[in-house]
Amino acid sequence: MILPAVGRDLREVPVSVLAYIGDAVYELYVRMHSCRDCLGKSGQLHRRSVSKVKAQAQAQAVQKLLPLLGEDELSIYRRGRNSQPSSRSRHADPADYQMATGLEALIGYLALRNDDQRLDDLMTRILEDDDHEQKA
Repeated sequence: MILPAVGRDLREVPVSVLAYIGDAVYELYVRMHSCRDCLGKSGQLHRRSVSKVKAQAQAQAVQKLLPLLGEDELSIYRRGRNSQPSSRSRHADPADYQMATGLEALIGYLALRNDDQRLDDLMTRILEDDDHEQKA
């Protein structure tokens, strides 16, 4: 996905902006993945997608990715995880929410960097691992 270039160093972009973009990109990947082999109706696709984008599922996903991340990626993840968001989820555990925010910041960073290959690699890992767990 080609996104417009950001006019400054991505390390200076507020983590809330990275997470905001990452949330949208992550959900788009999940929705596209859900449509891949599902012939169900949109409500069924929505429920399937929501189960993968909630904070708990993202926290589990990021724990699998941590050993695969480079130092710059870990730095972005930690910035997102350690940020103090202006809002909190009423339905998510605070620790899961923080890890999910870190993951979303990383995804946003990769998307804004136009690092499509790395983004595809990480999202494929997340979604394939999730598919294997559901079949088991």
